[in-house]
Amino acid sequence: MQRMLSMVLGLTLTLGLATGCAAGKRMNVGRTAAALLISDQQEAELGRQVKAELETKEKIKYVEDQAVVDYVRNLSAPILQAANRDRANVKWKVNVIDDPKMVNAFATPGGYLYVYTGLLLAAENEAEVAGVMGHEAAHVTGRHSAQALMLQYGQQAVLDAALGKNSGTVAQIAAGLAGAGTGLAFSRSNETEADELGAKYVSSAGYDPRGLVTFFQKLAAQEGKMPGVFKWLSTHPPSADRVSHLNAFISKNGLTGTNQGAGGLEAIKARVRK
Repeated sequence: MQRMLSMVLGLTLTLGLATGCAAGKRMNVGRTAAALLISDQQEAELGRQVKAELETKEKIKYVEDQAVVDYVRNLSAPILQAANRDRANVKWKVNVIDDPKMVNAFATPGGYLYVYTGLLLAAENEAEVAGVMGHEAAHVTGRHSAQALMLQYGQQAVLDAALGKNSGTVAQIAAGLAGAGTGLAFSRSNETEADELGAKYVSSAGYDPRGLVTFFQKLAAQEGKMPGVFKWLSTHPPSADRVSHLNAFISKNGLTGTNQGAGGLEAIKARVRK
């Protein structure tokens, strides 16, 4: 039975290049398959182990300035509250990594969300930070992180890791997220769904849902000039089709939100630069 479900998951994500209604159905099938293959409790435990690995082996350094940490967590709170409407049992844990040269953010199974200070410095306003956080949260609510891990490392390896039986896989996951690797490899359909869900979450929180679009465009313009930009762009390529689709989705669904909060972010940038 598990082998059959693994085949369903693999086929679902392999076919993720399609768009439109058919792609939406495939994304839902992939989410269902992931839910059947790995439980919420296993996802949470896997996220906890990856966090421990990031801290002990990868030596990531968290921001010590509580004002910066509180700012990111407060900004994310209404976005994650909106995300919980799609997946109510996620217990979010937001962490801020002190690395001003790395423009990156990622989420792992279990609701662990990581934001680099380099991303705060690169963003022009709060709406752009919110757009990235909404997108990453959607990877968790859509079970994309679990899907990607099972495709990259194999279902049994991920399950064993969640049960504490495969520290090697946990180490590989953490190294890919924190190092020079590209992290989790999401399918095109997963990225599209995360763009759409993230825009909904951000809009619900009152932020301009086009913040992710402007951030995409800003990073694309800086690629090659700012080395740390590559990390997030490597897994989130801002193609013209992607930007166009997200703009169309926002208009079609009447997503609103005007808050950009440039002033609040500028004060935090000053603290990060210190």
